[in-house]
Formats: sequence, C-alpha cells, structure tokens
Amino acid sequence: MATTTYWADKYVENRRSARDALNLIKPGQRVFIGSSCGEPQHLVRELSEMSNYLKDIEINRLMTLETAPLTLIADKTKDQSLNIRSFYLGSAKSKGIARNKRFITPINMSAIPRLFKSRLLPIHVALIQVSPPDDFGWMSLGVSVDITLAAAQSADLVIAQVNSHMPRVLGRSFIQVNDVDYFVEYDEPILTIGENPAMEAANDIGRLIARRLIDDGSTIAIGLGTTSEAIMLALSEKNDLGIHTLYMTDDILRLFSKGVITNRKKGFNDGKMVAQAAIGSEDLYEFLNDNPAVEFHPSDYVCDPAIIARHNKMIAMSVAMAIDLTGQVAADAMPQTHFSGITGISDFMRGAVQSPGGKSILMLPATAMQGRKSRIVPMLEDTAVAAPRGDVHHVVTEFGAVNLFGKSLQERAVAMISIAHPEFRDELFYEAQKMGLISAERSLKESIHGVYPIHLEETLEIKGEQVTVRPAKPVDERRIQEHFYNLDKDDVTARFFHEKTSFVKEEVEGVSQIDYVKDLTVVAIVGEFGFGRVVGIGEYLIDPATNIAEIAFSISKDYQKKGLGKILLKKLAAAARANDISGLVAYTSPHNQGMIKLFKQLPYNVNTFFDGDMLTLKCKFNEPE
Repeated sequence: MATTTYWADKYVENRRSARDALNLIKPGQRVFIGSSCGEPQHLVRELSEMSNYLKDIEINRLMTLETAPLTLIADKTKDQSLNIRSFYLGSAKSKGIARNKRFITPINMSAIPRLFKSRLLPIHVALIQVSPPDDFGWMSLGVSVDITLAAAQSADLVIAQVNSHMPRVLGRSFIQVNDVDYFVEYDEPILTIGENPAMEAANDIGRLIARRLIDDGSTIAIGLGTTSEAIMLALSEKNDLGIHTLYMTDDILRLFSKGVITNRKKGFNDGKMVAQAAIGSEDLYEFLNDNPAVEFHPSDYVCDPAIIARHNKMIAMSVAMAIDLTGQVAADAMPQTHFSGITGISDFMRGAVQSPGGKSILMLPATAMQGRKSRIVPMLEDTAVAAPRGDVHHVVTEFGAVNLFGKSLQERAVAMISIAHPEFRDELFYEAQKMGLISAERSLKESIHGVYPIHLEETLEIKGEQVTVRPAKPVDERRIQEHFYNLDKDDVTARFFHEKTSFVKEEVEGVSQIDYVKDLTVVAIVGEFGFGRVVGIGEYLIDPATNIAEIAFSISKDYQKKGLGKILLKKLAAAARANDISGLVAYTSPHNQGMIKLFKQLPYNVNTFFDGDMLTLKCKFNEPE
C-alpha cells in the first residue's frame, strides 16, 4: 500500500484506465474478484481480454454467473493463464458446476475472511467495486460486503472500479480512499437477477412454515430461490419480524414496505436489517442507498454462529436440493443464483438453534424433474453433503413438516417417508428396511399413501396455553403410546372398555398410521414442535358395510373439562363429512355421561340404543337436528 496522503489528492493522482491498472498484475499472483452482484464487471471484462498475456494467475471468488468467461479461458489454456478457486459448499451435480468442479473450495462463509486475513491464503490483488467517495473519502462496497471487505483489507494491491450506480450501504461496508491503490472510474448498471418461476409446491411449503414454525417477533434468515420467495409471501400476515440474513432480496423489501418487518424485537441490532450482500433488482438497490434501517457487515460477522444465536427467535431457513432418510442434506446453487453459493448454510443452522426460541428449517419440494424423481432419497451417495445429519432439525415439504432433532435413525426414516411424495413412499420404505433403518416387522399400512390434510391443523388457546390440534402422523407413535400410559385407570377403561396396563406398538400403530380418509386420528398437542405432549386423541374408523365411522376419545386428566373433547369431535365430524362418510357412531358405557353429553352436542339427530351393558350413540349427517 502507498503511504497515506490527503485522500482527494491521492484519488486524482491514482486514477487509471482498467488496462493500465490490470497491467500491474504479475505472473503467479492470486487475484480476488468482488463477489455476487458487486462484481466489478468492467474490470473482469478487461481481465478476460488480457488473458493471452497472463500467466499462472489464480482467480479467487464466490460462485459466479460468469459475466465474463474466465472459467472458459481456464479450460482453453489448461489452467496455464488462469486458474480458478470458487468458494462453494454445495454439491456439484448441476451441469454448469459439475463441469468445473475442480475449481471448488468447500468452506463455510464465516471462515473465508480469516483465510485471507491470516495470509494462509494471501491475496496479492483485489479487484473490487465501490461507490464514489463521500466528503470524507469513504467509499461503500455497496451490495457486496461479504468476503470482499476482508480481501480488500488484506490484499497487497487494491484496484477499485468506482461506479456511481453502486448504492452507498451503511454498516461496515466502507473502505477509505487511502486504503485503495488505483481507481478505475466506470459507470454501468449493477448486476441484477429476475423473478424466479412460480411453484405451487413452494407456496404450500411457505404456508406450512408460516402457520406452524414462525411466531410474531421472530428474526429471519432466508436463502435464495423459489421456495424462499414463497415463504416471504406466506409471512405477509406476521408482525414485528426482524432480518439477519446472508442476502437482502426484493422479497424482504416487499415485507418491509408492508410493515411486516420492523426489527423492533430482534434482541440484537434492534431496528436494523443486517445482511452481508444484496441480490435483486434496481429497486432493491435504490432502497438500500443511504437507508439507516439497513446495515451490511462482513461474512465473519453475519455468519458467525455466536452472533446469529444472539437474536430472539432466530429462524434460519435454507433451501435443500435433496435429503436422505437419515437427514443428510445436499444443496446446489440454482441457475439464477450461482454467484451466491451455499456457503452459509451450516453457520446459520448451528447459530439459529442456539438462539432463544430459534429454529433451523430446511425446505425442499418433494420431487424434481416434473415429479419424476424424489428429492427425499434413501442415502446420499453420489453428491456432496452440505449439512450433516446431526445439524438437521426441521424439514418441510409440501406434504408436511417434521423435526429430526433428537430422533433415532428409525424415527428419522419414518418421518422423512411421511413427508415424501406418496408415489415414492413404498420404495423409500422398502429401501429403509433393506438398509436396516426400519425394523423388518414394521409396516406403515395404508398410511404410506395418505396425503397429510394440513387444512385440519389448528392452534388454539385453551386456558392460556397454546394447543395444536392436528391429524396424527406416523412420527407420533411414541407420544401416543405415552399418552395412553399416562391416562387414569378409569379413563383407560372408558376408552378401551376394559382394564388395560400395556399399550404395545402394534396397537398404537393403528392409531398413528392412518390414511386420513377411511381412518383418521386427530391429536391435541402442547409443547415444542416435534417434542410436544399428546393431551387428547380423537379417532374415527369407517365401517365399509355401513359407511358410518366409529369414533373414540381419550383426554389427559389435566385437560378434561376444558372443551378439548368438543374441539376434537367437531374436527372429526367435519373431516368425515368432507370425506363422504355418512355419519358417526360411538360405543360407550351408560355411565359415561361425559361421552354421552359430548356426542349429543353434534348438530344432528342422535339415536340411542342399549345392548346389554353397552350404549350406542349414532347420527347421520343428512339428518340435521
């Protein structure tokens, strides 16, 4: 670096053309190129045109959309002119990435600045893009702070493209004129990306996550892609959300404009949307310019799990490309967002779950290739694992949500099969048994094809406590078993018509493994998603001969006389009618006044029959009261 002088004099004296500045690059040097949409396009174009004169230059950068064909040049010259080092943690299965996978350096985003600053990977020349200097000689890195600031601070030679289109973004995004060696003034539009194509599965995933997993006042980190856009759409009814994320996007801008994002309850960096970079439209970049509600920081801050964990209800949402039955995750860069990479997924997953009330959520449509291929696979064998199974908690497809945290391999396999596309569940179940993930004697019966009816989910407040009433899932088996074991002796007799002291797995399977049409169990759960306690169960099972469904209930002692039975019955009756069942029937003791009173609350004519010591209650949906 040159010695410090009055910044304005230095700026004037050190202006150069791109060619003159780039001619200072020497053979064998390592050259960093500014990241993502902040790429200094003019400098990169000139560099590619000079490739015939370059020798053994190593280009360092994040994944990129290749505005200039540097990778192609590396191929043509057999890496003699240029060699590429792309920082990227995802798999290299897509054609564009697989073709050049030799250039990939897998690394977490939070670790890259240390790689530069420690000189373990010394940067000789940094090509960056900045806004024009302000009255004090400060220039903003604008839409790309991420690893660019660390590269510029540790490089031997810094060449900056000064572009008046670059927004001046606040935070730790600034570099002083005296810390830059040469200035190339060249105005051009900042890189933008368009809208991703709509995807119905993504909309379903968004609604499911917004309904079940995100509370008002949460702090959001969200990746890039169609699924992420759908999530943002689904969050439009939330309140007081905050942002601490890798990339600012147009979807975040829209939620901020609607007043959904206020950043008031983050618990850390309150009032500020914090990111490391922006990827989006010109409207987004205009919004960022000199906006005091936005701060950009380097990736060793934004992606630091300890920083992430300091936020209230930190929700890290990442888009996965595939996941296996044990929870291993593959993630690919999407065609529209190659230059973003997948390098922050592990940092955010680990940080979010350490946050008070935080969650890590992986999202993926259940199928690829227009439904011909399952994204849930028996085992990831031919692709890179971007997130190990031990870090995976919530997984969501359009067919449901599960929490793998603390679950055994068998529980994980059953959970993942339950949210796979129904057409692939038989195959996944067979493979899981063959791999020893599921015991040989286990069966999922007809439930393996059941499509989870998310519309039956409801979260209620009962006596000041949140209770989720929803259809049972195969993963509820153990909790249902525990519910029966914890029932009072009299309640067990009322439910099963005899004294009972054991509830073996085969019996419980009949309650938890259902097809949601002919056989439906609705559970009431309190507590954290994936770990809640079952406090109530309502079931119906159709008699094909009469098309009448038999119902049964059990309510934990501490939740009796709180209206929970009525809620479960109403849910079962509505579902039975929607599934073209003719009516309901219940068998109970004449002394069970609670069940009798409950059944007679239905808005239908109730017929009562005595058969010895048993009372039969029956109604038909076409016979209103």
